[in-house]
Amino acid sequence: MEYTQLGRTGLKVSRLVLGTMNFGPQTDEAGGHAIMDAALDAGVNFFDTANVYGWGDDKGRTEEIIGTWFAKGGGRRDKVVIATKVFGNMGPDGADWPNHDRLSAVNIRRAVDASLKRLQTDHIDLYQFHHVDRATPWDEIWQAIDVLVQQGKIVYAGSSNHAGWHIAQANEAARRRGSLGLVSEQCLYNLAERRAEMEVIPAAEGYGLGVIPWSPLHGGLLGGVIRKQREGGSARAASGRSADALANTKVREQVQAYENLLDKHGLQPGEVALAWLLTRPGVTGPIVGPRTADQLASALRAVELELSAELRGQLDEIFPGPGPSPEAFAW
Repeated sequence: MEYTQLGRTGLKVSRLVLGTMNFGPQTDEAGGHAIMDAALDAGVNFFDTANVYGWGDDKGRTEEIIGTWFAKGGGRRDKVVIATKVFGNMGPDGADWPNHDRLSAVNIRRAVDASLKRLQTDHIDLYQFHHVDRATPWDEIWQAIDVLVQQGKIVYAGSSNHAGWHIAQANEAARRRGSLGLVSEQCLYNLAERRAEMEVIPAAEGYGLGVIPWSPLHGGLLGGVIRKQREGGSARAASGRSADALANTKVREQVQAYENLLDKHGLQPGEVALAWLLTRPGVTGPIVGPRTADQLASALRAVELELSAELRGQLDEIFPGPGPSPEAFAW
């Protein structure tokens, strides 16, 4: 497994990030433990989760599954860089309970203690703001984070789903306080959705943040969805975001061209989509959310896959990026 440093930190992480969103809702505890064991055996040391994963009445369940895995011992916790997130409402029974969501200092303090308990650990390596909180000043957020760092409960802070100017605003506020600030941004980024290249990724690079793309297959759209439909694949072959996207004629033509190109090269679409992200400037590693051991094995093969310059150029022709900013705004 290849490793890299997370942004401007000294933290070394694998270039593949194990996403655990499916643990609980789709993969039971035993299955989740097996996938985490296999990932660790393969050298994957960067695990991502969130306090709301498990969803609905089971919010927090995913963190609990990771916690019971840590509790098995064998050096599991010491070998893993664990990242979780705060923002979503964690009130009882899904109630809109005041101060049980967003990024107020009160909720950050409450949420981190709850996550530590579920994860059965004394510290979180990367504590991420799941979304932007426009109602809470950055000075308040950083005050809370600085206290948690001093207490040893978290090591680094990162963002998720933040615009480029949010990243700048956050890190300038941190700089005024003498704080480290954000060290990573987790954003939607893949071959079919490249808008992050305009401002988010340049901002992250400018401030020394590692970029952790989520939905690298764009909800299955880049995982061979048309081929699976043709072969009578599972219902998941085209559902949710990918089904909606395929209803657009232009998108369907792009995806068909993508699959045709990779068929000529004898390559798997999902593996190429992951490998492409690993070639992109600023990217630390994509988040994969395997539901099975076979899906994890496919993701691991992508790390070893080298894409030729010619193939990358052909991918750009099918899924053109927005171009560099600000040149791309010119007319």
